[in-house]
Amino acid sequence: MLSTRRLFFALSIPDTLAQTLVQWRAQHFAPEVGRPVAAANMHVTLAFLGDVSEQKERALRLLADRIRQPAFQLHLNDAGQWPRPGVVWLGCRQAPRGLLQLAALLRSQAARSGCYQSPQPFHPHITLLRGATRPVALPPANFDWTLSAERFALYESRWEQGKTRYQQVAEWPLPPPNAG
Repeated sequence: MLSTRRLFFALSIPDTLAQTLVQWRAQHFAPEVGRPVAAANMHVTLAFLGDVSEQKERALRLLADRIRQPAFQLHLNDAGQWPRPGVVWLGCRQAPRGLLQLAALLRSQAARSGCYQSPQPFHPHITLLRGATRPVALPPANFDWTLSAERFALYESRWEQGKTRYQQVAEWPLPPPNAG
């Protein structure tokens, strides 16, 4: 049987910001609203790859090596809910061009490598809660955290001890905007 890993490209959330988001979430959402995502699992997905063979993973890593997208800042200043998948999310009112370009590059490379890509438009977000299938009262949008995206990473999604855990397996730098 061919060995595969469930992979995705994402932006990491620094520990300090993740802890801030956990505290904010606890202040604004009752425990019964949904299952909170662990701080260690918070990220912004750029491209979901699915179950990937070692050979395909190597090819995707080589393509990621070629990306020279400059670093950018993402303002987390919006929140919402997708009732059907039961997700409460934190995102941005206006995605920076650098984020959209990076995601488009990774998604197109993934599609060319045979990884299914959703036809849904890219909506950058951090999942805060899962299992939130009933309408949720969202807090006023008087928040604005800045995420400095200076690298992107390849993650593996693992099911361990009854929980999903994300483990970073590789990362690539995003050079300063005016480098080079």
